[in-house]
Amino acid sequence: MQATATIQPLETERTANWWVVPEVLAFAALAFGSRLVFAQFAWAYSGPMSLLLTLVVLTLYLRARGVAWRDMGLIRLPGWRAKALVLPKALVPFALFAAAVALVMFVGEPMGLTRTDTAGVEERWGNVEGNLPMLLLWLGLVWTSAAFGEEMFFRGYMVTRLAAGLAGVPGRLAIAVLLPALIFGYGHYYYQGLFGLVMTGLIGLAFAISFLLLKRNLWPLVLVHGTIDTINFVALYLGEA
Repeated sequence: MQATATIQPLETERTANWWVVPEVLAFAALAFGSRLVFAQFAWAYSGPMSLLLTLVVLTLYLRARGVAWRDMGLIRLPGWRAKALVLPKALVPFALFAAAVALVMFVGEPMGLTRTDTAGVEERWGNVEGNLPMLLLWLGLVWTSAAFGEEMFFRGYMVTRLAAGLAGVPGRLAIAVLLPALIFGYGHYYYQGLFGLVMTGLIGLAFAISFLLLKRNLWPLVLVHGTIDTINFVALYLGEA
């Protein structure tokens, strides 16, 4: 299969297409590389800006191959029942998220994995405390860039693309969840350090596994991701974080 071939849905791939690995890495490089550019004039917002750019380019790339985001997990939810079921389904990513956090707290911290460098976090979000306009700004970014953007890119695109493209490869699902989780963790290293890389990497792994367990339905992940980040930012605003 050529690199320019139409991307097939996960269920219809039959042979391995190793081009998907450099393809996924190329889009990750676009996200990280553009973030370095945006950081020169808007460091605090360079992550959301670079992710937006990457999603625009990725959308055009997928559309040129006849693929829509509904094929990557943003499935249609017809009727109130389908929408209501998102809430109980969200218990799956929430439970695995809690397990990932607990693993770092009860296993990683006794082994010396602690948040020792908070300068990056303070520089990025230090002005949220007691500042309602900044809180509202970041909540807007939470639900657009983080909840939707990151889930679409790291889980919807990466996991689906790798799982489909590596059909027939032993351990393809393991690759499909581990590689995006590693990239997701690395994406947080620049301002959270090693602790952030491990923590967000494990959270990315939990969300990727949830994505497959939920038959590639992104909506429960978007809900959990947005809710958790909202709680964190409200805590920052109240000075409790």
